[in-house]
Amino acid sequence: MISVLLPVYNAARTLPAALDSVRAQTATDWELICVDDGSTDATPHLLTAAADVDPRIIHLRRPHRGLVASLNDGLRACRRPWLARFDADDLMHPERLAQQLAAGFDGVLGCGVRLFPRADLSPATLAYETWLNELQTHQQIVTNLFVESPLVHPTVFLPRALLDRVGGWRDVGWAEDYDLWLRLWQAGARFAKLPAVLHEWRDEPGRLSRGGGVYSTRRFRWCKAAFLRETLLAGGAPVHIWGVGRVGRLWSRVLEGVGLRVADHLDPDDAQVGGLCRGRPIRPHAAAADLGGEPLIVTIGVLGARDRTRAYLDGLGLREGWDYICVA
Repeated sequence: MISVLLPVYNAARTLPAALDSVRAQTATDWELICVDDGSTDATPHLLTAAADVDPRIIHLRRPHRGLVASLNDGLRACRRPWLARFDADDLMHPERLAQQLAAGFDGVLGCGVRLFPRADLSPATLAYETWLNELQTHQQIVTNLFVESPLVHPTVFLPRALLDRVGGWRDVGWAEDYDLWLRLWQAGARFAKLPAVLHEWRDEPGRLSRGGGVYSTRRFRWCKAAFLRETLLAGGAPVHIWGVGRVGRLWSRVLEGVGLRVADHLDPDDAQVGGLCRGRPIRPHAAAADLGGEPLIVTIGVLGARDRTRAYLDGLGLREGWDYICVA
């Protein structure tokens, strides 16, 4: 029933444990498509040896072309109706595939994660883990879709046909997984997450998503702005920005960079009312009650402050995802 898609590049140190965690699954009807992206360490030998002893493991050797090419090559090789992503430096809980398959969810299904090694995790990283694990329903996930990636790529489980519908992964200058969530959301896909922690997610300095480039905060922000322009801000109305600090100024610049018009900035503290932010007037936060249906972009990065802002705006009768959108 399940194709597990595992792209690999120079992962000899962690690959054996990752393969063992797949073989330990209580659900046994799976194939493991391992796409070796031109590894130069012992990875090819390890994959060949694993495929020799377990016919469910399929080793595809490719020249080094990068993660997106490996994912799409692997997708073309997947033959089962359900697809589960996995990475070579992570570990699956033995029940992961069984529980995700049993859910019968016809959208994008994640699960709870536990970052490791624990001793090296910063308070901010642990807070991110908590935030991820609290987002379980479709509404919770899409509400936070423009704050940060609400799903961990190697945890997702979805119908193969859903990936085919949006054309698989793209290499367009920003994170391939975040781009995929936004395209699936655009296509009307549903999202959910099992509350159980079924994935051990390795967090080390060498992790690909820590390498900057397409995974940098700047690229994420441009990705968000491009999709906002095509979706929630497609009507062409002037945009109001909640926030006058660094993040508010950055978002003002990015939104204008994708062709949107910023009307003004609302100051949550009313300390700079009457001044200018990037040449736009700064108005009191109470002005949010009188925007005439024009969109408000909430640029609050701190979780507690964001929740307080949401409560305030909800109290005004504004609807998140319609009248206002939280970003970071």
